[in-house]
This record gives sequence, structure tokens and C-alpha cells, in this order.
Amino acid sequence: MSYKFENVSYDHKKAITDIFNYYVVNSFAAYPTSPVGDALFDRFYDMSSGYPFKVITYNTKEIVGFAFLHPYHLADSFSKTAEITYFILPEHTGKGLATKILNLFISIGKKQGIMNLLANISSLNEGSINFHKKNGFVECGRFKNIGHKFNKDFDVVWMQLNINKYHPK
Repeated sequence: MSYKFENVSYDHKKAITDIFNYYVVNSFAAYPTSPVGDALFDRFYDMSSGYPFKVITYNTKEIVGFAFLHPYHLADSFSKTAEITYFILPEHTGKGLATKILNLFISIGKKQGIMNLLANISSLNEGSINFHKKNGFVECGRFKNIGHKFNKDFDVVWMQLNINKYHPK
């Protein structure tokens, strides 16, 4: 098995939208309640301007995931904090890809002056919460019962990692 990380281009629009929509329809990992269109890619692309945005390819052709950093807030007083987003198709999880992306983004982030990474996660996405805890993130906030999907209410959990204190696994 050969996985690679490549910079995103507009050629990846359909694959990224399809991966995101898989999680829209099948999980609490993506917040929308119904599939989204191609405009989502444009939004992600714009949000990540100046930050890393990668696709994960399998055997050099199949796109099996994507990840990006984006500013936490537009105010320059938050320029040392970025939010991380990643979606990897289920058959390719558990292979260390998210950890590799996290380590890559930490390395890039340090060079850009980023000190903190934030992740916002549905409280019903236990796999993501556990992954982040395992990789040094700590829960730093929780908005209770603000989401509703699949006839269930859920919290949004904010997790934080000070990347200067992170030691890769």
C-alpha cells in the first residue's frame, strides 16, 4: 500500500466533495444534514489560503482523504492559532494517516508561527475525540446540545494542542 500527500488543486474538487458527503450521510463527523455541492470545495480552498491543504492518495491515483489548516479567527490577534480539519475514508483509517498529517501540519505550522491547533468535533464522534486525546489534544470547551442530526442532539467539543509541547508518536 502506497499513500502520499499532495497539495490540493481544483482537479480534486469532486473527490473532496464526495469524501465529505460520505461523512455527511453516514456520521456525525460532518455537520450538514444533507449532501453539499461543489461550492464546499471552494469554501475550503479559500479558508485554507496560506495554510496547508492536502489530499491523501492511495497507489498514486485514488483520493482517499483530505486535510487542511485554516485560521481560527480572522483577527490578527489570533494569528498563532489554526484549526485543523481532516476526513479519511473509513477503509483507510487506522493506518496512521491522520497522525502523519497531524505531524506534517505541526511541522509546517511551526514554520508559520502557529503555536496552537484547535479541532471542533461532534460529541458523537468518539473516534475523533479519542484520536485527538491520544495525540496530546485536550478538551478546552464544549457547547452543549447545539447540534441536531439524525434525530439526535449533540455537543460540539473543542480540543486544543499546544504544538510546542507536542512530541510525535
